[in-house]
Amino acid sequence: MKKNYIYITLFLLLFSLGATAQENRDTTLNSRNQEQPFENLNIYPNPTSNDHVYITSKSTAPKDIEIFDVLGKRIMQTTIVTKELNVSSLLPGVYIIKIKEGELRATRKLIIR
Repeated sequence: MKKNYIYITLFLLLFSLGATAQENRDTTLNSRNQEQPFENLNIYPNPTSNDHVYITSKSTAPKDIEIFDVLGKRIMQTTIVTKELNVSSLLPGVYIIKIKEGELRATRKLIIR
């Protein structure tokens, strides 16, 4: 069991580094669309055991959401206009959630119990 956590942590680290490298390449190729970090981005409850996760930031603009499994496969893509995201279709596990709001982008870990 402990070995699985090590592998998952290693994978998440590599996935995060790969996403960062891709973002750096995108920024270099198109400097007009430089990404800025979110101010006051909150994802709660995390970990969650219910059907909804709430995503808030300084802005109330719509947010484009992508959720990936630990193998990097996109399993959900949606846009939310409220702070509530329905995650009832996700099985218990560790996921990567990417949030885009205009030019702002963030990547976080999401745990479903």
